[in-house]
Amino acid sequence: MKFTRRDVIRTGAGAAAGLVGSQFLGRPAFAQNAPTYTPEQGAKLRVLRWSPFVQGDEDSWLANTKKFTEATGVEVRVDKESWEDIRPKAAVAANVGSGPDIMWVWFDDAHQYPDKLMDVTELADYLGGKYGGWYDGGKGYATRDGKFIGLPLAAIGNAIVYRDSWVKEAGFSEFPKDTASFLELCKALQKIGHPAGFTHGHGVGDGNNYAHWLLWSHGGKMVDEGGTVVINSPETLKSIEYAMELYKTFIPGTESWLDVNNNRAFLAGELGVIANGISAYRTAQINKDNDPKLAEIAKDIRTTNLPIGPVGQSVELHQTTTAVIFNYTPYPNAAKAYLQFMFEKEQMADWIEKSLGYCCQSLKAYADNPVWTSDLNAVAYSKASETLRPNGYAGPLGYASAATMADYVLVDMYAEAVTGAATPQEAMEKAEKRANRYYRV
Repeated sequence: MKFTRRDVIRTGAGAAAGLVGSQFLGRPAFAQNAPTYTPEQGAKLRVLRWSPFVQGDEDSWLANTKKFTEATGVEVRVDKESWEDIRPKAAVAANVGSGPDIMWVWFDDAHQYPDKLMDVTELADYLGGKYGGWYDGGKGYATRDGKFIGLPLAAIGNAIVYRDSWVKEAGFSEFPKDTASFLELCKALQKIGHPAGFTHGHGVGDGNNYAHWLLWSHGGKMVDEGGTVVINSPETLKSIEYAMELYKTFIPGTESWLDVNNNRAFLAGELGVIANGISAYRTAQINKDNDPKLAEIAKDIRTTNLPIGPVGQSVELHQTTTAVIFNYTPYPNAAKAYLQFMFEKEQMADWIEKSLGYCCQSLKAYADNPVWTSDLNAVAYSKASETLRPNGYAGPLGYASAATMADYVLVDMYAEAVTGAATPQEAMEKAEKRANRYYRV
């Protein structure tokens, strides 16, 4: 079935929106039981997303947004903010009832203001049924009381990024798979002038990913299954003691790092190993023709999943983002039509591929995207959506888990201990007290 711009004008934007998602797959919308969302007359949308670390992500999203506008006549403005600014911007919009129609929010932030978000269960059920279902991790972040309050958009995988030649120079033929050997590698790298660097600052992604890995890999957890705070434990103490030993091998200043800092230091040749998205590798790869130093780094980079700790299994957080529609929008149908269009195969598959392994699919049918097999360095990121453990583990997601993360309770616990601002026991007790402020509400 062909659908032209002239057809859109003749039949109206509403009919176009109902068909726009399915027409690129060469089959009628009704064959997939697609919902029909008729954009409001004169609808205009504003979307606020986080700043990209891989340019292909933004380029593809904007190009597909333009296609939506051409097909429906709905003007869409896409703005971006730094990673750290997304959370407060979303909270303000929810509280004052004004701002972007659609936002990309982090982790379980949507659970802080679920009553301010539009129920998109119908759309989510349609997309999940058509594209193999949603991964559990992303679904948990996007659902509340059995309803979707957002659409799981992607997991931004976090993995070890390292210089292969330097690891070998340090005396290791392969990258260590356990935390004990990993500590020995970091000591060896420091001795030869190529230290490690992991974020102890308020990095929304890297700071949280590192802190949760430290905790979980040693068997610790913030809360138990019933939501009781149990951070003050022998397992947590062991993880802090391990973090303190690792910190001794780090480049100075990691306690103040945000998400961008380890990328910059690694690509400047100052670090031998970091934990990051695939963006560090892709930046070097994309710019290698214009910079001989980056060409050398790109050739030497390898990636792998984080080492396994005493708990005996891989436990990783991974940055997760959800697209939400605020219920104050005057154009709810246009907003739903836009997200439906962007999640359909032609647009979503293109976005995942152009993101170069940075954005891992939230729908299982997209797991066969060629981006995951086109480069060996993408393999460590390919199952981020499948394997991630939610930050609220082992308790339920909700206001308390979201607020505890937003307040950087866990990140600060490790930062205070490794820098000597508090003893390990004092750091645990302070984290326990802070978390209880939210979990006892």
